[in-house]
Amino acid sequence: MQAVRSILVVLDPEHAHSRALTRAKLIAGVTGARLHLLMCDKKHDHSALLSLLSSQLHDDGYDNVTHEQKWQESLHESIIHVQQAEGCELVIKEHRPDNPLKKALLTPTDWKLLRQCPCAVLMVKSERPWTGGVILAAVDVGNQDEDHRRLHASIIDHGYAIAGLAKGNLHVVSAHPSPMLSASDPVYQLSETIEKKYREACSKFQAEFDISEDRLHVAEGPADVLIPHFEKQLDAVVTVIGTVARTGISGALIGNTAEVVLDSLEGDVLVLKSEEATAHLAEVARG
Repeated sequence: MQAVRSILVVLDPEHAHSRALTRAKLIAGVTGARLHLLMCDKKHDHSALLSLLSSQLHDDGYDNVTHEQKWQESLHESIIHVQQAEGCELVIKEHRPDNPLKKALLTPTDWKLLRQCPCAVLMVKSERPWTGGVILAAVDVGNQDEDHRRLHASIIDHGYAIAGLAKGNLHVVSAHPSPMLSASDPVYQLSETIEKKYREACSKFQAEFDISEDRLHVAEGPADVLIPHFEKQLDAVVTVIGTVARTGISGALIGNTAEVVLDSLEGDVLVLKSEEATAHLAEVARG
């Protein structure tokens, strides 16, 4: 979080009270980051409101505040266009779930934003203060390739940073697969051998990132079920989740887990991308 020098705050024209702005103020108050307020609306002029909000922020001690109103082809494209133009390292947006029928027929806007935005995205879902709360970081310790290792480091670093600024505690969750008799690797054919492999990986992970036993939660099952389960059990205020993308598959650049859990989680969700995905998406956005 300390590396975040510029935050894009997406404001909702239909909801005057902005949870996104509340979170942005908390982060900028600690990091000194610039706040760039964005209103995406092609019908109405919001310049007076944007000027008022900027003025209030300046009065509250936030010296570096800019604002604009923008509309491209769609909401997510408008946000990404401004994020690229302003060089923001973090986008903060309030998430309001789509109704199930609409979601079944159309890809939700926030899913598109998570898939295509080259930088970290914080989806704000709750008004609960972060102060003193549990921060949950979701990792897949079974994946030890270089992309995952760098992404895990980023997830844990961001988790510790949020825990630091919120004076909270970081917990880590990792799901491991159920046994598959058809698996080519015999390790994945039995629960005992899978758990042993993950426990060994966890020991290395704990040593590397200073995670104590009572703050590490490893269980069998799909990540999109276990992450919401542990969020509820620990009463976490923020969940940090990552995705590794393969260059060139622009339609499905994010693992389904982040999208699926977005509506299942009650607290805020910070989604990070691998370095490879970030570079590829920035290239797509510039093109």
